[in-house]
Amino acid sequence: MPNVKRRVENSGIQMLPHPERRFTKSLLDFLRRLRALFITDPLICLYTCVCGALSLAGSLFDPRGGWQHHCSRVWAKLILKTGGIRVTIEGLANIPRGATVVVCSNHPSAMDIWILLAVLPLNFVFLAKRPLFRIPFLGWHLRRSGHIPVDRDSAHKSFESLDRAAEKIRAGRPVVLFPEGTRNRDGALGPFKRGSFYLAIKASVPIVPVTIIGSRALLKPDSILVYSGCVTLVIHPQISTAGLGLSEVEALSARVRAQIASRLR
Repeated sequence: MPNVKRRVENSGIQMLPHPERRFTKSLLDFLRRLRALFITDPLICLYTCVCGALSLAGSLFDPRGGWQHHCSRVWAKLILKTGGIRVTIEGLANIPRGATVVVCSNHPSAMDIWILLAVLPLNFVFLAKRPLFRIPFLGWHLRRSGHIPVDRDSAHKSFESLDRAAEKIRAGRPVVLFPEGTRNRDGALGPFKRGSFYLAIKASVPIVPVTIIGSRALLKPDSILVYSGCVTLVIHPQISTAGLGLSEVEALSARVRAQIASRLR
């Protein structure tokens, strides 16, 4: 302990007494909450309305969705910059530009959508739960951009959604989805649903596993407060589905899940 104390003193760092450290932490947390509540969140609402309106207007002249996706990327980048969120990317070369793939990502936070929109060099569509399509501006944009709603309450309608997604993929449009289906409240990687892998096999395109690390701490489940911080996005090598049949869905799911989990602690 004397050596540790000597090194701290020599470095010029003054250790605050425990009560002062706790007060400083509480004050910083309070200021972060104020910033999120009165600056970041109102600006996110503003960006959503403006970019959503521009996307909707542009969709009248661009039925292929290129303009809408551009608006989405601008929207996501504005949110990340305003929120002070820095994204470190690993393995970007694993997604060749213009590739037709199914991107499977873990889903620790609602922020994951902004991160993927801002970072992935693909004009992709999301496979998203239907309630999102009822949100003003956001839902209108999703529908006009070609994103695909999924009915989780009906297995039949869910597979119809997957068939529509497979048609889009075969037409050259990548799809991004979250095989867990929803965000886990405890932050652990949840079980994967079969539909994601049924889709990839049916479309006969590679799967790109993606691991998102750190987003949950910056936007927690059931919270609207967006905090600043760092997120790591790991893009793993592609997993081929060539020659696979629907009977191999479980094995493919396990392989993709193991790849995503390999970078989670």
